[in-house]
Amino acid sequence: MNDRRDPGAERAAGEHLPHHNQHVPGLHWEIGKLPGWLRETAGERRWPVTIGVVLAIVMQVVLPDRYALQPKLLLPALEVVLLLGLVAANPVRFQREHPIVRWMSLSMTISIAIANLTSIARLINEILHHKAGAPTVDAVTLLGSGLAIWITNVVVFGLIYWEFDRGGPFSRAAARNPYPDFLFAQMTDPSKASPDWEPTFVDYAYLSFTNSTAFSPTDTLPMSSWAKMTMMVQSGVSLVTIALVAARAVNILN
Repeated sequence: MNDRRDPGAERAAGEHLPHHNQHVPGLHWEIGKLPGWLRETAGERRWPVTIGVVLAIVMQVVLPDRYALQPKLLLPALEVVLLLGLVAANPVRFQREHPIVRWMSLSMTISIAIANLTSIARLINEILHHKAGAPTVDAVTLLGSGLAIWITNVVVFGLIYWEFDRGGPFSRAAARNPYPDFLFAQMTDPSKASPDWEPTFVDYAYLSFTNSTAFSPTDTLPMSSWAKMTMMVQSGVSLVTIALVAARAVNILN
């Protein structure tokens, strides 16, 4: 694995863009005065992503067997192994880039997504095809399971946005792509943010959370087609999950 160059460099993405004024999302900056998200940086810190992944793994483990992909501990164990390998490669910041690291990260995200999609499908199937006289899960278990699945869904889509916006964390740190897939508020008005601001996993997790609760963009706009379609899928999944779980829980309580 190759270490990236010194993060202190103020080298702007201007080397790849027209001289003097930069034109990015309708705004202009002089070379040498680019905001942090447009220039090469040290790479974001590892710990927020690690916490998010650990949370998703815990939600999979505590989920009742009836909703989990079987064998229940297979994918969580795989995710733990992949996470440990990724932490070993970049323990503090995302600075060492390698194709293997990229594929391990994507594999971890995909495995979490597969496990959660299976849980969502099983939960919805049970709610829609519950037969009279069949054993009924209590409302607390149903709501708890729905909440665990919903939390995992937020983490999964946060990871997807984080993995692919402008090519992923390593690409963003290297300032390879000046055109964002997600337009954050700090990008439209740099005067309201630190000159060193750049989106991190926390920003993508917040984007995922608000999209799962408001079922639409809030302060962050999807710019590319894949970003719009992914947000649409997330909103639809979240809406169906919340509506069906809430309706079934109310029915059980009544």
